[in-house]
Amino acid sequence: MKYIYLLTLVLITFYSPLRAQVEEVSEAPNPNTLLENMFGDPNVFADLKILTYDASSLNDLTVKQKELVYYLSQAALSGREITYAQNYKHNILLKRTLEEIYLKYEGDRSFPEWHEFEVYLKRFWFSNGIHHHYAEKKFVGNFPPHLIYDVVGVTPNLKLPKNEEESNEDFLDRIMPIMIDPNLDAKKVVKDKGVDKVALSANNYYGDGVTEAEALAHYAAMGEKGEKTPVEYGLNSRLVKIDGKLVDLVYKSGGLYGDAMDAMIGWLEKAEKVAENDAQAKHISMLIDYFKTGDLKQWDATNINWVNSTEGDIDFILGFIEVYGDAIGYKGAFESVIQVNDKEASKRMEVLSKNAQYFEDNSSIMNEHKKENVVGVSYRVINAAMEAGDAAPATPIGINLPNSNWIRSTHGSKSISLGNIVEAYNSAGGSSSLEEFYLDEKVRARIKEHGKLSSKMHTAMHEVIGHASGKINDGVGTPKETLKNYSNTLEEARADLVALYYIYDQKLVEIGLMPSLDVGMAEYDNYIANGMMLQLRRLDEGENIEEDHMRNRQLNASWAYEKGLKDNVIEKKIVEGKTYFVVNDYAKLRVIFGELLKEIQRIKSEGDFQAAEALVEGYGVKVDAALHKEVVERYASLNLAPYSGFVQPKLTPVFDKKGKFKDLKVEQEGYVEQMMRFAKEYAFVKVGE
Repeated sequence: MKYIYLLTLVLITFYSPLRAQVEEVSEAPNPNTLLENMFGDPNVFADLKILTYDASSLNDLTVKQKELVYYLSQAALSGREITYAQNYKHNILLKRTLEEIYLKYEGDRSFPEWHEFEVYLKRFWFSNGIHHHYAEKKFVGNFPPHLIYDVVGVTPNLKLPKNEEESNEDFLDRIMPIMIDPNLDAKKVVKDKGVDKVALSANNYYGDGVTEAEALAHYAAMGEKGEKTPVEYGLNSRLVKIDGKLVDLVYKSGGLYGDAMDAMIGWLEKAEKVAENDAQAKHISMLIDYFKTGDLKQWDATNINWVNSTEGDIDFILGFIEVYGDAIGYKGAFESVIQVNDKEASKRMEVLSKNAQYFEDNSSIMNEHKKENVVGVSYRVINAAMEAGDAAPATPIGINLPNSNWIRSTHGSKSISLGNIVEAYNSAGGSSSLEEFYLDEKVRARIKEHGKLSSKMHTAMHEVIGHASGKINDGVGTPKETLKNYSNTLEEARADLVALYYIYDQKLVEIGLMPSLDVGMAEYDNYIANGMMLQLRRLDEGENIEEDHMRNRQLNASWAYEKGLKDNVIEKKIVEGKTYFVVNDYAKLRVIFGELLKEIQRIKSEGDFQAAEALVEGYGVKVDAALHKEVVERYASLNLAPYSGFVQPKLTPVFDKKGKFKDLKVEQEGYVEQMMRFAKEYAFVKVGE
């Protein structure tokens, strides 16, 4: 603390009126609280925990396959900063500033305020920006704003991303409110009913002055009602106003994020030359053309070719894909997962794909909403070799693509489970939450025995048969057109319900995927406890649920609880002041899940917006404040981080004397070390781009 006193004394002359103002906005940190955490695990901070995953399967690949993985991983990392830029218009500006300060400051780093600055920077990296990766809400640092002024004032040779005429102090005056005012651009994605979700969302998918109504009308005018093969309008662009007219700034070579696109193209061109087979080479070539042109018809053609390219051990996801970050569901976030097939695990799970028609035919949905011929559902368990963009550090555990409904119906889809990611999560998990939130010892014992398998089966069925099931009635538009901001929530709820319906089906025992229905019972216990209670730990007091997957789980669980009240299917028990939700009748719960699946499929098939709104707003959004407070307090006593993410393996190429690739070193590095290396090697997005 002596150092801080002297530092502040020396720099008192730099104190500006704005600094006085921001000091009032931000609360000073509690030194005692900070000191308690200073010397703990550097990979546990705020509500986050950094994990590693096992990428040693790369060592078993051929030299050519290793070379392919390396080039693909470099393409993925070259686009990683696009996600920061998409999440918020000032994220790249802040990223350059924070990283430059962290890199160049040579003074004492042992005091509490600097520790909190590091926590803020680590959170910024984890969330790919200034808004929480899951809760969507802006977070602010637990350090006094004068710290930044003080450190900058004593650090020479800083290359801050300021305007030429600005002093360092003027630059900090300009950017400090962005960092410390929680009410400025407060939420990355706003999904509240009855507001302009585009105008109020802080993400960077739409320019200033663009309204929700204008955006919806703009993309509706691009297509024709009832068209059979619509492209994903608006997927790879930012919609802005230029001279009062709406214009899509397309992500492509020579366009928006052009430097990053060119870097990815360069690595893909190398990858094409070492592809495992012709189909894979063609896919890479088509993706290169798409990145050069930004043509969404080319994106569809690329996806069709990708779905049909099933040979080889290496596959990858790279592009602008998931639309959860856009409140109206048009804009795709940059994402990449480089994957290596786990042959043995994939072989065990192929049986799901082979029985896809059985699951469709025997579903609880109406016959007119069933697919007569479920095509092209491929399923693999893979080991992640590199993740980037929206897939890192927080990562999915299962993926089903492409998202285009007509491509899935006509050509099929690919589903993957990220085996080494799931294993890393399982290895890091503890049993304390199980003891705290599950009342019956028999239930706890069943989850301990079958919980890992039940989770894997749920993920597999969610991706393989969940997203691949059902069809939209002829003449009905795409879900993002008909169900609008509720489409993502209901699609995830529908896929979950397919998995829940079948995980308690004797068929899975008959085909050798489960030893008994105890696996399904374990999943029901877990799902109800999570949907009704456990996931609430991720919310701040007074918040509604915004994130689509959280809305989906509460919707399914709370609807099932309400519909089963008469028969006491799920019982709410309060024991010694603690709340528990206990499943009393698993067979009846399966029937209830089937009823909700039938209704949600009807809503999607018919494009029933009013029913979609009633279902999501009625069951998936509002939170029981008293129960929320109880869950947060009980979970806090366990000292567990609610969220986890991953540091990526460090992949280093080895060349012979002639410059020919001969091997790939797979190493681990620290989280901060990795983020700073990435900042140096993959800074392809310009400030303000």
